[in-house]
Amino acid sequence: MFIPTSFRVDDRETLLAFMGRYGFATLVSTCHGALSATHVPLIVDHENERLLGHFARGNPQWEGFGDTEALAIFMGPHAYVSPTWYATGPAVPTWNYAVVHVYGVPRLLSADETRQVVDLTVRKYESGRQSPWSNDLPDDFRQRLLAGVIGFEMPLTRIEGKYKLGQNRSAADQTGMLNGLHNDGVESRLLAEFIEHTLADASRAEPGDAADSR
Repeated sequence: MFIPTSFRVDDRETLLAFMGRYGFATLVSTCHGALSATHVPLIVDHENERLLGHFARGNPQWEGFGDTEALAIFMGPHAYVSPTWYATGPAVPTWNYAVVHVYGVPRLLSADETRQVVDLTVRKYESGRQSPWSNDLPDDFRQRLLAGVIGFEMPLTRIEGKYKLGQNRSAADQTGMLNGLHNDGVESRLLAEFIEHTLADASRAEPGDAADSR
């Protein structure tokens, strides 16, 4: 991934937290000599430095696992940025976004490990709900469902983070950008909130460099 210096994010804990928050990823790998991609929720296993997921068994992409490197793409908030929001010119439109790329060689899991991954995924997305689903199913029904999926793990061999959030613009341009994003629809507001939280975190971590972080 092309990452200009001003957009690069290297802090591993920041990247892992991002991956956990935006866990619906795109997994790209080679299958039978061709590129294949699946959109799938992935779990970050911090302790073992790996990603966990599962595919439908009918998806042939898993048949290429174990030999070649794969790429998992975690996409965060993103939105169009109008040059009319900037205080200075001339300027052109752009697209701001946050993304993390993870590389590793995935391998298949056993049936018991696959069950654990499925249950872990359910717990992640149900635990914070007001009335979480109990995951209590008849055993024969559960076994039929599990027979139709296959689990995998992917070690975190390499992680790249890119936050293109207008860091290369002046403080006045950034203020105008944030105002524009806040008034330009739901997706744009999500990006504005992400930028504000990111800048606040940077200011707390490096108070001496707060001006530069903006």
